[in-house]
Amino acid sequence: GDVIHRMLTATQYIAPLMANFNPSFSHNSTIQYLDNGTVFVVQWDKVYLQGKEDMGSFTFQAALHSSGRIVFGYKEIPVPVQQISASQHPVKAGLSDAFMVLNPSPDVPESRRRTIYEYHRVELDTSRISSRTAVEFTPLPTCLQHQSCEMCVTSELTFNCSWCHVLQRYL
Repeated sequence: GDVIHRMLTATQYIAPLMANFNPSFSHNSTIQYLDNGTVFVVQWDKVYLQGKEDMGSFTFQAALHSSGRIVFGYKEIPVPVQQISASQHPVKAGLSDAFMVLNPSPDVPESRRRTIYEYHRVELDTSRISSRTAVEFTPLPTCLQHQSCEMCVTSELTFNCSWCHVLQRYL
């Protein structure tokens, strides 16, 4: 999204592993990305936890496919994720999304109050994250996938969508 707010890491994230990493600790630490038009990949390579560099380096990545599929790959996780302290920064893995609405403030009519609505969150069981593992998120089918009236009408989706002949798309 285009809105930055202090609750961003709590409500809007795609996080293979969120923790207090310090990429500047080592010259070998990198955060790289690749976008080939079909998949966007971000890789954290040999990154260390701030103040806990003796635990070892972490290497993991997130791959966002144009189909909606998301894959988290864990190459090197030197300690159980449950041992990572959350005192300086949240420790989590998963997906979350939210939206923000500007409402008039009842106390000051000319000002606006930001309200953040989190509408979806998937939290991974961090005890299952270890070296040489992966997690795949596969999107559920939606009305957006229908390219014709016939596909829409014969769909077994539980959504209440319908095909519009005038617009030639689902509603």
